[in-house]
Amino acid sequence: MRMMTTLKVLFTLSITVFSCLTTSAAEPPNILFIMSDDHTAQAVGAYATLLKNLNPTPNIDQIAAEGICFDNAFCTNAICTPSRACIITGQYNHINGVFDLGGRIERDKQALPRLMRSAGYQTAMIGKWHLKVEPNFDYYKVLPGQGKYFNTEFRVQGDKKWPKNVIKYPGSHSSDVITDATLEWFKNHRDTEKPFFVCHQFKAPHDYFESHPRYDSYLANTDIPEPESLWTKPDTWGSLATRGYKDELVPHIGTSIGRRNPRRSYAADLPVKFPEEFKWDYRDPNLSNEQVKRLSYQAYLKKYLRCVKGVDDNMKRLMDYLKAEDLYDNTLIIYTGDQGFWLGEKDYQDKRWAYDESARMPFIVRYPKAIPQGVRSDAIIENIDYPALMLDYAGVSIPAEMQGRSFRQICETGKEPDNWKQATYYRYWMHMAHHDNPGEMAMRTKTHKLIYFYGCNYQGESLTPPAWELYDLTSDPNELDNVYDHPEYKTIREHLKSQFAQLRLEIGDDGSHYPECEAIVQEFWDYDQADREKAIKISRAFLNKRESELADIKNEQK
Repeated sequence: MRMMTTLKVLFTLSITVFSCLTTSAAEPPNILFIMSDDHTAQAVGAYATLLKNLNPTPNIDQIAAEGICFDNAFCTNAICTPSRACIITGQYNHINGVFDLGGRIERDKQALPRLMRSAGYQTAMIGKWHLKVEPNFDYYKVLPGQGKYFNTEFRVQGDKKWPKNVIKYPGSHSSDVITDATLEWFKNHRDTEKPFFVCHQFKAPHDYFESHPRYDSYLANTDIPEPESLWTKPDTWGSLATRGYKDELVPHIGTSIGRRNPRRSYAADLPVKFPEEFKWDYRDPNLSNEQVKRLSYQAYLKKYLRCVKGVDDNMKRLMDYLKAEDLYDNTLIIYTGDQGFWLGEKDYQDKRWAYDESARMPFIVRYPKAIPQGVRSDAIIENIDYPALMLDYAGVSIPAEMQGRSFRQICETGKEPDNWKQATYYRYWMHMAHHDNPGEMAMRTKTHKLIYFYGCNYQGESLTPPAWELYDLTSDPNELDNVYDHPEYKTIREHLKSQFAQLRLEIGDDGSHYPECEAIVQEFWDYDQADREKAIKISRAFLNKRESELADIKNEQK
């Protein structure tokens, strides 16, 4: 009898506990999506190798230690506006229509905040927006366009139509005032009866890297380690597309840290953007090319990492508030950048390329109620998958028009489902704009990367030499040995090209968006001997054109 009573009590308790767990599990978490602009994985302590000893991001690293870190998270187009468009829609750029910096996502197409609101979430967008039209959030306070580092301005809701309601903060720095704005929203606008979905989006560390003066002494007496490829790249690296015929385009493809690119380099930008700070001039004949590159690299990294430090310090302010208000463990916290960024590797600056330095994104998730701490995953995820993950946690069914998939199961178990994607798709459309990057598309698996530089604009014009590159990431993770023409890689090359062509069709990049461009893509796809000979002629023609343009600029300066 006593045993029966005990069993009845235990059974009742178990039902009660199960009921509590079920109720708790049914409660959707708050969601805080934090994104910095151009914060590359190489400058996050949880990822960094070369810069790890500088300890650039202790607060972000703490979130990583308490959650999961994804080592193979990639954007589908390493430029600000297209990446943000992918995250707000869950679609590739050729589907959402944002191919470049001029793109926009209309309010009714902003799927992520719209679906969050339908699920009962209170939504807020604070910081860098960069998608032109009015944000479809319950509350917004966003930077106009790119925004300013100092004397920050915000577009807000008000009596006037978007975008005419503007608030100014004289004397402010963007990283601080964006954080102030989010904390102010929590304190004065948050509806405690609803879960929140907040996008907190820093401008930093976007170039030209203007940090708050309090960071002027940070790393001032430190020699930043230099990547080996800043100085030397083997002859096996690159292709006709990136080097030109007999290396004739090395000065003209991809902007540089030092003097390599005569049109634009960080060395040339410094005295123009920071005339009071940098008294040396890259044109000084008394400075060697080596000296200029070394000086420019140190300036580049220190200015960049000072902006990163400002982001990380403000991350602490956010986390401290969540902890104080007992929200920290009830909130799904995501930290990412909108793409990767070059930190001098291969003597490149900015982003845009399909190489890992600019295509890889840091992606960290913390939610102790469901995600174990200290886990790393090498599962391939793309920025189109991010909204699906958040919607999944919000209890929203992923709409059919979203191309991304939720990877919640990976977050909670560290293991990939059997049918999880095994390749990413990448396409950069802004041919030779701003940083002299040719039009390109790529596919990356865990073991290989295949890049196709088709080298033309939307109209199939302004050609640079087309070429293919193939990297074996298992033996060559730094992508320095192009094995496209190696006989032993012929079978894997043809297999990957076939997979690449099929992937394009599956995701809808079928060439119908810009048929003249697609004609060039198809013309050089096989890359037979005739294609290669034509590519050499294109290389010579582009060199002549660029040298003529530079000569005209010099004449105008005289």
